[in-house]
Amino acid sequence: MAALKYAGLEDTDSEEELPPGWEERTTKDGWVYYANHMEEKTQWEHPKSGKRKRVAGDLPYGWEQETDENGQVYFVDHINKRTTYLDPRLAFTVEDNPVKPTTRQKYDGNSTAMEILQGRDLSGKVVIITGANSGIGFETAKSLALHGAYVILACRSTSRGNDAVQRILAEWHKAKVEAMTLDLASLQSVRRFAEAFKSKNVPLHILICNAAIFGAPWYLTEDGLESTFQVNHLGHFYLVQLLEDVLRQSAPARVVVVSSESHRFTEIKDSSGKLDFNLLSPSKKEYWALLAYNRSKLCNILFSNELNQRLSPHGVTSNSVHPGNMMYSSIHRNWWVYTLLFFLARPFTKSM
Repeated sequence: MAALKYAGLEDTDSEEELPPGWEERTTKDGWVYYANHMEEKTQWEHPKSGKRKRVAGDLPYGWEQETDENGQVYFVDHINKRTTYLDPRLAFTVEDNPVKPTTRQKYDGNSTAMEILQGRDLSGKVVIITGANSGIGFETAKSLALHGAYVILACRSTSRGNDAVQRILAEWHKAKVEAMTLDLASLQSVRRFAEAFKSKNVPLHILICNAAIFGAPWYLTEDGLESTFQVNHLGHFYLVQLLEDVLRQSAPARVVVVSSESHRFTEIKDSSGKLDFNLLSPSKKEYWALLAYNRSKLCNILFSNELNQRLSPHGVTSNSVHPGNMMYSSIHRNWWVYTLLFFLARPFTKSM
């Protein structure tokens, strides 16, 4: 009872009545959340009943949903020429208590990142995403940030990283997002990034190794390694090693390595069945861009599997993921032939 009194709940007659200082709001996709103006915080659960809700049905005739310059959802009544931040459907909410479907039933090729995270509150979670200024990385960063996580966009280009941050803030001005410089083609840059992150003295709950290059011409990095191998695999391998202690301290935590089904179309062993290091970082004469990409993705999976075996007993899981064959992103930009192929396939692909 003391806790109820402190929260201002003891004088309410109805389970659905909000205490003083609380306001009911809705997200773009119809989920109800509650804002406490006195403590300046939000939460998904009703402050008294603890229930989660969503609005039911479409907007009434003549109503339209808009977003203001601060990313706040508001509603326009074109018939009566007025605007309000109160969703007119709040009188027709339903409790979020569905029977949990299987993954196959719940998600499919049309699902978006925002739908996957629908109803989740990631407040307090810290996330690093490499290559987060565009494509899959950006959509992942935006979705996690809009659900309350503190997201660090680890990008090679500082300016493009900052532009991505501003795009997320344009959708929700209270999003906790930050860009930090990380060039996976430089092991020194990876080390500087890890040191800069550690200096923040924050936990790390999710590390998403997303950045990759595809179809790039042969060149050696400053570390003397073939670029596709270093950017797609070795740079991430080194990053995880440098942040492993933070991940352990933040358990439960996870590492997500974005790989590809193309890992099936290559091999990294010689004729005797032993690992051939020359295949990982080949010379210019033996380099083929597509094979280099496939090998790097195979390395991703082998690394993720071994990482999970070593760290899962310490509360840190690792998973590799195939993002889909029909995703249209800018990964093809390094060669005009791939750009043409992606353009021809564009009508059949899933847009970012």
